[in-house]
Amino acid sequence: MTDRGEPRDQTARVDHWLWAVRLYKSRSLATDACKGGHVKVNGRAAKPASPVRVGDTVEARAAGRERVVEVVRIIDKRVGALIAAECIVDHSPPPPPREEYVPPLFSRDRGTGRPTKKERRSLDKFRNR
Repeated sequence: MTDRGEPRDQTARVDHWLWAVRLYKSRSLATDACKGGHVKVNGRAAKPASPVRVGDTVEARAAGRERVVEVVRIIDKRVGALIAAECIVDHSPPPPPREEYVPPLFSRDRGTGRPTKKERRSLDKFRNR
């Protein structure tokens, strides 16, 4: 093993590598993702102990979006973010645009009961604009 956590044989477990390059916050989350079928290596479903080599393509469902990364360097220990970023080439599609929060235009206080006839008519008028 080298001083930066790179194994000499140039393979690593996929769950350890995903955690080391910071796609998952913990090793157990990476392992669970592999067991759940959310990780593919070169198009094939990967078990947690599947080997990863330089040049492999890893597809992972992480943080609510699909990530597609290419392995540039093998690491099996968590390193700094800058070094981890050098170990992958990200081919992921761009994240979907964030939806802006729009507060409700009409709201009633909770527990005030049914709307009165006047409130219901104003609601109907508002909806039918």
